[in-house]
Amino acid sequence: MVKIVGISGSLRPGSYSNQALKAAAQRVEALGAEMEIIDLKALNLPFCDGGDAYPDYPDVALLQEKVKQADAIILATPEYHGSISGVLKNALDLMGFEEFTGKVTGLISVLGGQPNSNALNDLRVILRWIHAWTIPEQIAIGQAWKAFGEDGKLLDANLAKRFDGFAQSLVENTRKLRAS
Repeated sequence: MVKIVGISGSLRPGSYSNQALKAAAQRVEALGAEMEIIDLKALNLPFCDGGDAYPDYPDVALLQEKVKQADAIILATPEYHGSISGVLKNALDLMGFEEFTGKVTGLISVLGGQPNSNALNDLRVILRWIHAWTIPEQIAIGQAWKAFGEDGKLLDANLAKRFDGFAQSLVENTRKLRAS
């Protein structure tokens, strides 16, 4: 069974990034994958100082181990000032090659304004540097307040289809990479 870990770069309760991650999670689970969402807000993580050990922060090792055990990772981020959130960048900086080499990744960004690919492109660069494999399908949700209902469900049928294709690609490519 494909094991997928999801990480959101938003700490805000009810955030659109978290809702988007949950929408992706539901779809990969429907395809038979096991899904776990890591809540960065629930972890006690330090600012990355470039070191390899954080003995005073056992949640760093917990985060690293959960990502190491995954076959694939979904990253969802709000776009802040044209890039990824500092929270997500810090979490990624606390990990590296050991956690991401050979892992399939899928990317989602959420914006208040018009959709663009700034945060997604920045994530692709980061993930390439730590030897992850990022699927070509990606999701940028602009004007996020219009995308979700009060129940967290996607309101736009075309966006829902994009999520379906995203999930299908993530699961299929993960299976292919694991088989090789």
